[in-house]
Amino acid sequence: MLKMEHVDVFLDSDNGKRQVLKDINLTLEQKKIYVMTGPNGGGKSTIAKVIMGMVIPSGGKISLDHTDITGMNITERARAGIGYAFQTPPRFKGLTVRDMLELSARGNEIDPCSIMYDVGLCAQDYLDRDINTTFSGGELKRVEIAGLLARQLKVAIFDEPEAGIDLWSFQRLIETFDRMNRKSDAIMIIISHQERILRLADQVILVKDGEIAEITGQEKILEEISLLDSRCECKKNCIKGGNENVDCDR
Repeated sequence: MLKMEHVDVFLDSDNGKRQVLKDINLTLEQKKIYVMTGPNGGGKSTIAKVIMGMVIPSGGKISLDHTDITGMNITERARAGIGYAFQTPPRFKGLTVRDMLELSARGNEIDPCSIMYDVGLCAQDYLDRDINTTFSGGELKRVEIAGLLARQLKVAIFDEPEAGIDLWSFQRLIETFDRMNRKSDAIMIIISHQERILRLADQVILVKDGEIAEITGQEKILEEISLLDSRCECKKNCIKGGNENVDCDR
């Protein structure tokens, strides 16, 4: 279980200190998928980075399995079982996929072939390839998830995993998340606006203006999205190239 209790974050700005997170309280349980959504700039990524230790909270407490991790740095939290997948995963010239999996496993015994299968990639096509510019965005993201699987995490965080990948890769990514959830006990936190990712959620966390605006089931959020789509006149009347005379009331 991961808990955030009364977490605040103040960051430096041109006008002095600016509060970006306000009294964040969350209790996240193992083997569940949580999708964080909400307006851009609302604080979703900051919450994720606080959990990973990339951003230091100004106040409050964070605990993992009843152990206080508030003062732990990124390396210590990684050792405690927290992992973070970036919007744009890094490429490593000279490092093969096999090397990356073995490094991620930290000496634990793993089956690289099974891990690659779980992320929808053929082991014999990928294990001995360098993680370089020959990888597409979708391939790179699935390789990064393979690295998280090799680590046997307690908490896996994915920051807008759909960014920069094509529809085919996105569908495979959805399947990978579903398979990962079925085979792992990890808490999965996915930051996304995508409806198909929202459909994976056990709970949806709506973040707005640095606060938790709502924690609800996927059904309510999807119903609200459907209602907004039905009211959008520009979607109903849009012609090729757009229609500048049609206003959208969203």
